[in-house]
Amino acid sequence: MRHLMSPMDLSVDELEELMNLAAKIEEDPKAYAHICDGKILATCFYEPSTRTRLSFESAMLRLGGQVLGFADADSSSAAKGESVGDTIRVVSSYADICAMRHPKEGAPLVASSKSLIPVINAGDGGHEHPTQTLTDLYTIYSLKGGIDHLTIGLCGDLKFGRTVHSLITALVRYTDITFVLISPEELRVPSYIRDDILSANNIPFTEVEKLEDAIPDLDILYMTRVQRERFFNEEDYLRMKGFYILDKEKMALARKDMLILHPLPRVNEISVEVDEDPRAVYFEQAKKGVYIRQALILDLLGLTK
Repeated sequence: MRHLMSPMDLSVDELEELMNLAAKIEEDPKAYAHICDGKILATCFYEPSTRTRLSFESAMLRLGGQVLGFADADSSSAAKGESVGDTIRVVSSYADICAMRHPKEGAPLVASSKSLIPVINAGDGGHEHPTQTLTDLYTIYSLKGGIDHLTIGLCGDLKFGRTVHSLITALVRYTDITFVLISPEELRVPSYIRDDILSANNIPFTEVEKLEDAIPDLDILYMTRVQRERFFNEEDYLRMKGFYILDKEKMALARKDMLILHPLPRVNEISVEVDEDPRAVYFEQAKKGVYIRQALILDLLGLTK
């Protein structure tokens, strides 16, 4: 039995196999429509989610399986004080695989140590969000034809953004990747990302404050929202939330083949006027998240064709 806690749980070769399977599912979804007949996915979400939870549920339903679970901690026995370990032991009796989101870093890892079924980390605090990273990688892989030899700009909340941390960790294993880290000083990437992942692996990166200065050189622009739930006070959030807004004027500075990704939800960091730009692929990215989660479910259940 295998779990997914981090993108690093998968080798580069395993990631490629998973993305190739996702591509096959995307090309011919009917061929996979009943492969999970009789299987059940539990979605144990201790904090709110729209895309991730519904994407997992859509993935399992499209594979012919069924879904059960809860959408927030207040609607589970966590509200009564039940531990994550006890919850997953019970859920293991009801389902064949579990996707868990939790506000505490490491909670899905604790659950995996007590579980009798595969556990997928669907986001733990500000730490990891591996299936969003799989979605990001698959989007780049399918639209760029590969992941090597790219300059990738990450913009916005790089301090608390778990999607950014997971993506950087995964991308450093590819060839000729350069990062441009675009954020105010208060929201720069944590030192462990800068020192232990980027510098330790001799990955070239620059840190800049102005999006306008960085955008002309990028193959990928990964926008993120400033997350209210990660701030300790409202004043800091309000000061930071409008720092970067991508609009048509800034897009005019970008390459014709640059892609804009965003893990969503969007607040105001991408103007709606950008949505019609063919380089804006964030809604297609969300769609591709279903295919890669289908591939992951099949892989962890040992049902790959």
